[in-house]
Amino acid sequence: MKQEVQVPQIGESVSSGILATWLKKDGASVAEGDELFELETDKATLAVPSPAAGVLRIEVEEATEVQVGQTVAVVDTAAAASSSPEDVPPQEKVPAADSGTDVSRDTVEADGRDEGGTPALSPAVRRIVAEHNLNPALIRGSGPDGRITKQDALAAAGEGGGTRRGGEDSTEGDATTAVRHRQPSQPQSVPMTAAAASPAAASTASAAERQRRVKMSGLRKRIAENLVQSKQGAAHLTTFNEVDMSAVMDLRARHKEHFAEKHGVKLGFMSFFVSATVRALQQYQEVNAFVDGSDILYNDYYNIGVALSSDKGLIVPVIRDADRKSFAVIETEIAGFIDRARTRRLGPDELTGGTFSISNGGVFGSMLSTPIPSPPQTGVLGMHSIQKRAVIVDDQIVIRPMMYLALTYDHRIIDGREAVGFLGKIRQLIEDPTQMLLDI
Repeated sequence: MKQEVQVPQIGESVSSGILATWLKKDGASVAEGDELFELETDKATLAVPSPAAGVLRIEVEEATEVQVGQTVAVVDTAAAASSSPEDVPPQEKVPAADSGTDVSRDTVEADGRDEGGTPALSPAVRRIVAEHNLNPALIRGSGPDGRITKQDALAAAGEGGGTRRGGEDSTEGDATTAVRHRQPSQPQSVPMTAAAASPAAASTASAAERQRRVKMSGLRKRIAENLVQSKQGAAHLTTFNEVDMSAVMDLRARHKEHFAEKHGVKLGFMSFFVSATVRALQQYQEVNAFVDGSDILYNDYYNIGVALSSDKGLIVPVIRDADRKSFAVIETEIAGFIDRARTRRLGPDELTGGTFSISNGGVFGSMLSTPIPSPPQTGVLGMHSIQKRAVIVDDQIVIRPMMYLALTYDHRIIDGREAVGFLGKIRQLIEDPTQMLLDI
């Protein structure tokens, strides 16, 4: 019996993704629940498990765009494994190409190689390398961790003068383009023309050699598409305010150790801003609403997205029903998001359903920015770095730790008065956090 391996549903707004990497090889024995491949979407990169135990038969290559519900492999549950993973002999190394191989040493990378320096190759890539007598150590891999994809191997075969099968264009879909130089087998005398000797020609050749063309990852392409959609589909405007962080910093300094001992998590700034944001949204409900055609959908729940930076790009996991959660629960959820984001184990349900988002550019040193809301949300709060500045307090010039806040909002349903009032409410709660702690 054969069990199909399909691309899972990844949230209500995601219909496709990129099959980035196979974590098991074609013909390998797998157990039910074993992670088979990594699926890359605009929301996150997640590992897809095997639906059954058996022998894996791969049908879709790496770096291929796939649709939700598409079959990418089958698991033969009736077939016995040819050998257990422990009994699999060492993978045969592909012979290195001879010294005449037309590949520049400038393309050598160490990522994605085994202990012997040879790249870890998928079955399709091994076939191309063997057919064209390529040296895999000299192929620049564009896949995750420097792995060589089928497109990389085809491009190397074409650029190295290898034979193409079936007239396939080896440059199409090439992830990384590098300049390679052919060395003549015998010295040749070439007349120097005026154009070749000109500084302009030399400058052009030099610039080409210093360029790299890298194909966007599936995640990066979808982030770009969503941002463009957001900018073109809404009337964005950004308003600013600044907040004195003295009270929050003093509270954290006095209670952070006891908080960590009791709750097992550090007390950060984000829990203060999530709680303050919820209270501001309750007062200014348009900021928590969506535009649906000619209608306004008011959300009577508060799912707050918290933007995190990962090695694959920006992801925004969601704290659901944040109005019902304490500082400790909020901090615990954020810590869990960070941990699962590092290991690429955030689930699709954790990345959808937000009604408003918070982005903290201050962790990277940003002093001021204009964040972009993620559709269908109509607002996003931008936090920034804390800097000591001179401010006037009771007619006295004092030094205080200050943070700029930015609210980007959809002017179609949010007027300037509501936007300014929303930021003012957050400022009030952060400068006097006892209001949140006492629920007043």
